[in-house]
This record gives sequence, structure tokens and C-alpha cells, in this order.
Amino acid sequence: MSANWYTFHSHPHKEDLLNQQIQTRGYETYYPTIRVQPVNPRARKIQAYFPVYLFLRVDLEAIGVSVFQWIPYGTGLVCFGGEPAVVPDPFIQTLRKHVAEINLSGGKLFESFHPGDEITVNSGPFEGYVGIFNVRLPGSERVQILLKMLSRGREIPVELYAGQISRKKRPAR
Repeated sequence: MSANWYTFHSHPHKEDLLNQQIQTRGYETYYPTIRVQPVNPRARKIQAYFPVYLFLRVDLEAIGVSVFQWIPYGTGLVCFGGEPAVVPDPFIQTLRKHVAEINLSGGKLFESFHPGDEITVNSGPFEGYVGIFNVRLPGSERVQILLKMLSRGREIPVELYAGQISRKKRPAR
């Protein structure tokens, strides 16, 4: 059998330590991180792209699942129906490319939004809604937007993670 990618779940804020533990045991990992520019200058400048998760490439049929049950800082492989979930190789390749593009562009910047900018919500319960950027909340990676709901001329303030929004795309002419 050949090696596959799997998702490993870590304790909160221990992804880096778990990554080191797994690599020390000789297994291939992918721990996607991005540069961020936090409000607080003492805050971490590198953050996990997927908090509490990293990827591991192993041949589980050869080594077994139990090897990963007691690794410090980890809670185990992500499973569905009791079976470890395989992550397709093309997904990892695409993810590597996407994370590299974010880091090459200077990392995650939220200062590019200004009050009044039209935005689109890309994920979460308000996915697909259009709103207006209001303010970045101090000391966090959250923003407040004014969500355009059903009633005309009325916006509802909503707090979201900044990564859930993007500038509204203009229709091509």
C-alpha cells in the first residue's frame, strides 16, 4: 500500500509542537502557516492556516493507527465512521500553492478594508450575503460589517472573522 495524507487534530495553539513531535518520529507532515500582521505588536506573526489541524503523510496499513493515539499535543487522526479520513493529494498541492501565494503577497492583511467598502461574505452562516465594511475590532482578527438584509435601507451589524470576507467583485463589462 502507498502513503496517504491524513488530518491530525492537535490541542489548541499546540500545532507547532505536535508538528515537531511527528517529524521527530520520522513522518512527513504539512503544517500550513501564514504570516499575519496583528494589531498588537507582541502577538504572534505566524499563525496556523487551519487552527488545531495539520496534515500527516503515512502508510497507515503498514504502521497502524495506534501509533498516533498517544503523541503529545495531539488528540488523534480525524476520522469519519471510525476510519481515518484520507486527504487527496491534489488538495494538499493546491493548499501549498494557496498558502505560498498568501505569504508571498505579504501575508494576511486586513488593513486593506476601509469603512464603507462593499464586501461579500465567503463562508459561515452569512455566506453569499453582501455587506459594508464597518470596522476592524481592536486586538483581534475580527471585523464588524453592516449586513444588507431583507429590509431596504437597513443594515444589521455582524461580527465575523476577517478571513470570512472579501472585497465585492465588480461585474465584468
